[in-house]
Amino acid sequence: MQDRDFFISVAMATYNGERFIKEQITSILKNLKENDEIIISDDGSIDNTLTIIKSFCDSRIKIIEGPKKGVKQNFANAIANCSGKYIFLSDQDDIWLENKVSKVLEVLEERQCTGIVHDCIVVNEDTTQNLMDSFFEHRKSKSGIIRNIYKNRYLGCCMAFSKDMAKSILPIPETIEMHDQWIGLLCEKYGSVYFMKEKLIKYRRHYGNVSAMHHYPLLKMIQNRVSLIREFWKRIKKN
Repeated sequence: MQDRDFFISVAMATYNGERFIKEQITSILKNLKENDEIIISDDGSIDNTLTIIKSFCDSRIKIIEGPKKGVKQNFANAIANCSGKYIFLSDQDDIWLENKVSKVLEVLEERQCTGIVHDCIVVNEDTTQNLMDSFFEHRKSKSGIIRNIYKNRYLGCCMAFSKDMAKSILPIPETIEMHDQWIGLLCEKYGSVYFMKEKLIKYRRHYGNVSAMHHYPLLKMIQNRVSLIREFWKRIKKN
């Protein structure tokens, strides 16, 4: 994949991410070629996030104003502004490992799948301790629409998908709980999602994480699934 003739987009959603954003962007840029792009939708950060991003002085980084409607719509905004053949999702606080992009692209091109989810190492705040050696093993991650409606195994920061899927993914409904689950299900509906066992990022867990790794109360879980199924059915009927 060293001589690819297409470029890729990284869709990143940021909000007050000054603590980790420099390390994350540095790790991403090491994976990119000169024509690739990072689309950063910033949702109104009031810390030094934007100053740090601008300090890179890299033309591949494009900052756009977020909709200020939460993380789902911030990611939707970033995705809508991506132009590459494939879109890689990125949080603001993880670390991409070397050759993540080339390894994912090799599988996407070889298998002609609509989406990829790769495994990751879950680390603590300062990355000095592995909390999980494999997110896949912890979550029992596999493809399958019913399986992933019942229990979400899609992890946004480990996902990449074809730009062609954006028209089916967008807009992301306000009433669903997670953008990554929504994206993964639609990629499976209109193609296939491959769960790649290579661990290609350090997934950082800290007190500021938006996503939780614990269960909601039962009633909330049921409400979330009902909303997801309703919106999923409406979208596939529309398409």
